Amino acid sequence: MNIGFIGLGVMGAPMATHLAQAGHRLHLLDANADVAARLAAALGGQALRTPAEVAAASEIVVTMLPDGEVVRQVALGEQGLMLGLRPGALLLDTSSAEPWLTQQTAAGLAACGATMVDAPVSGAAWGAQAAELVFMVGGSEPDVARVRPLLDVMGRSVHHLGGLGSGHAMKCINNCITSMTFLATAEGLVAGKRYGLDPAVMVDVLNQSTGGSWVAQTHFHQRIFNRAFDDPFKLALMLKDIGIAVQLAQQTGTPMPMAGLGQQLWRMADHEAGAGASVSELVRWVEGLSGTELTPGAQAPRVQPG
Repeated sequence: MNIGFIGLGVMGAPMATHLAQAGHRLHLLDANADVAARLAAALGGQALRTPAEVAAASEIVVTMLPDGEVVRQVALGEQGLMLGLRPGALLLDTSSAEPWLTQQTAAGLAACGATMVDAPVSGAAWGAQAAELVFMVGGSEPDVARVRPLLDVMGRSVHHLGGLGSGHAMKCINNCITSMTFLATAEGLVAGKRYGLDPAVMVDVLNQSTGGSWVAQTHFHQRIFNRAFDDPFKLALMLKDIGIAVQLAQQTGTPMPMAGLGQQLWRMADHEAGAGASVSELVRWVEGLSGTELTPGAQAPRVQPG
């Protein structure tokens, strides 16, 4: 098929590459035109200048963008997709976005006879590179069936959760749960380190015990103990997803006291870390509260007298 792909960053570039390797003809756009041009040259695709041009050349347009407002602007704004989409075209949004903005974007696209599927991902940069992403999908059955072959090329698991917006709702809930687990794990490791435990061994225990998690398996040995703090996912984006989950809970009248407190703590970490910080910097913020670095090895216990 002729596939448009808009947003060629850490996630989008490898996803687009898998589609090209599967034989699809790609029409590419990124905020950085040089990025789109280089990838187009490497994949035998076409770099274009505007979303409208991408839409005019494509049967399906895939977006991987920072949030729902950016998606809405790309779709409905000046030189947006709606100016080039033909009746029957489809927008497949793999961004992490606000479900209510997704509904607004889809309503605007419907005016030109196009439909939309939301399919945000889990799996991080390595999952995109290895085509092992997990897709959380919202949309009508026919539309989801239409994009399923593309999702299967880019990922290892596809879950249709319901109507449009369902995928984005699941994504923010998933990341909210991940963020609370990340914070609790970092706090626990610091407490253990101060008691005299080796945090590297603690993570090994967690990975074999009930306190284990995806974060424990993929983050501390790989990015914290070596002091790299280099996860490509941005702390601000995690905070954004927590905020979407909290707002979703408010809209449904659902108490989420842990998420509400966690959101405040993540805001503090984001403020301390500054713009563009990796999500790994959350741990540095937790370390700073007690002045204890999570480096491997045991130390003398810092037990308070009494």
